[in-house]
Amino acid sequence: MSNQVKAPAQGISTEAAAQSDHAGAKAVVLLSGGLDSATVLAYARSQGYECYCLSLDYHQRHIAELNAAKTIATVMGAAAHKTAQLDLSLFGGSALTDDAIAVPESASEGIPITYVPARNTIMLSLALAWAEVLGAQDIFIGVNALDYSGYPDCRGEYVKAFQNMANLATKSAVEGKTITVHAPLIDMTKAQIVQLGTKLGVDYAMTVSCYQADSHGEACGVCDSCRLRSEGFAAAGLADPTHYKNR
Repeated sequence: MSNQVKAPAQGISTEAAAQSDHAGAKAVVLLSGGLDSATVLAYARSQGYECYCLSLDYHQRHIAELNAAKTIATVMGAAAHKTAQLDLSLFGGSALTDDAIAVPESASEGIPITYVPARNTIMLSLALAWAEVLGAQDIFIGVNALDYSGYPDCRGEYVKAFQNMANLATKSAVEGKTITVHAPLIDMTKAQIVQLGTKLGVDYAMTVSCYQADSHGEACGVCDSCRLRSEGFAAAGLADPTHYKNR
């Protein structure tokens, strides 16, 4: 069973999607509202999946990405979109959940302060619960191990471990309907992700990646996420459609 589903660099046509073995199968897609998750949604749909998108309002620093997720789910034809509520600011420990911790505006060594403790584990657990209810055997997540910020829950071995746990812990798996966690972007550079999404028709102007975007979704242009995004478009040779503050 594959834990790292690689999207082909050339993208996938809608004709190919219609002929996919997965046509009509339900999948839960984690949708943050950012560049990577929008690409994963496009990829899952290109494979013929009926996509049920799940976002998480964890009281992050801004809600612009959640607003973006709603738009993306609608425009890209999700079968349904739900936003779960779980206040991780109760614990803090991250620049994204504690207003007293500043978002870094330069690269740093090690795991950055923008890491949110256990966030991907929490989101995948919620996706797993919904997948069981839907009768879905596939979950998609947009983690990326190359152009990422050093987060431990963006690695391939983590995805594999969660999938193993999911198939031990769920009624559906015990009864023979095993769960696959797909991470199609895991081995791709940000430039390759942008190229794939562009070929699949993603309008990246809809997405919000900035850690400290304003209420309109305008990006700061200096945080780590903005830097990786900007470098990705540049390396891909594509215009950056990001809405930046004061530009």
